[in-house]
Amino acid sequence: MSFFKNIFKKPTQERKLNNVKELTLGDIIVMSDSFGLPTALRAQEFQVSAVNSYEFEHKTQAEWVLQGNNDLELYLTLDVDDKTYLKFSLKILHQDVETLFDLEQFAEVFDEPGQAQLTRIKDSNNTSGWSSEIYQQSSYAQVGYFHRKDYRKDELSAYEGKDSGEQFELYTLFNEDQDKGLDIEVWQDGDTEVFLTLFRPTTDIVDMYPGS
Repeated sequence: MSFFKNIFKKPTQERKLNNVKELTLGDIIVMSDSFGLPTALRAQEFQVSAVNSYEFEHKTQAEWVLQGNNDLELYLTLDVDDKTYLKFSLKILHQDVETLFDLEQFAEVFDEPGQAQLTRIKDSNNTSGWSSEIYQQSSYAQVGYFHRKDYRKDELSAYEGKDSGEQFELYTLFNEDQDKGLDIEVWQDGDTEVFLTLFRPTTDIVDMYPGS
């Protein structure tokens, strides 16, 4: 009987992607050719090279690490409010920060009560299309935990405790239209990472398909 079962076994159905939330390791996204996108994103394909999790007091979100054809690494999360937007993050170097902003003004982001305003001086070669002229601070020292695992598949540890992920403080700024922003993550060892963020409609992803 088992012999005949094997002969007439139904083929496994190929996995289909219908929503960005379903992306997992190895999947591929195709971006639109909209001129509203930076060159690094426009009409490009990216593969998910890792899935991480950001855990805050009232929410947990997946972060998809995207690898492009030009070795550019970007980070994608979903900004969910009344509508859902794609949030792309570009990690920038210290020299990029120096080119973009006056460093004394930039340091005001870390001063209480967290109401700094940053004015762009000029773009670096890496930041064109990503930055905005003026940013206003929105959050100050928000505590979060970073996990190198996908919370949708792997259970995360408790919000507090010895195995609670890597703790950091988040400082956030937005431009007036809130379609561009700045995320600054300060880790417990003092390491500081700066990201330019870009908020786009989900329709900017024109195709998605499972990785081989």
